[in-house]
Amino acid sequence: MSTTTAPQTGAEAPVKLSEAAAKEIRKIIADQELDASKIRLRVGVKGGGCSGFSYLLDLTEAQKETDEVFEIHGIKVICDPKSLLYLGGVTIDFRDEIMGRGFVFNNPNATSTCGCGSSFSA
Repeated sequence: MSTTTAPQTGAEAPVKLSEAAAKEIRKIIADQELDASKIRLRVGVKGGGCSGFSYLLDLTEAQKETDEVFEIHGIKVICDPKSLLYLGGVTIDFRDEIMGRGFVFNNPNATSTCGCGSSFSA
């Protein structure tokens, strides 16, 4: 899907974002005084990490022609097609608990994950 096509909505999107994650992203955007109308949440994977791949989350204004675009809970999410091969069906959540706080990836494609939860193999 090119950037000229309307973004898919949460129910159609291959990457899911929980309400808690969307709320935290909006808070980060506000705290950093970013222009919410221009900011995109880039979701992706890169080689490396304990288990083979590491997850990427980045707030950016840069969007490539080849990026897939989704709008979930009012957040524009972008993902490159290569990363989407590994992230189809993933749900990104945000947890704020006694043992720590942060974004959590629930990835049905992962065959194993590391103890820190930020890398996986497929």
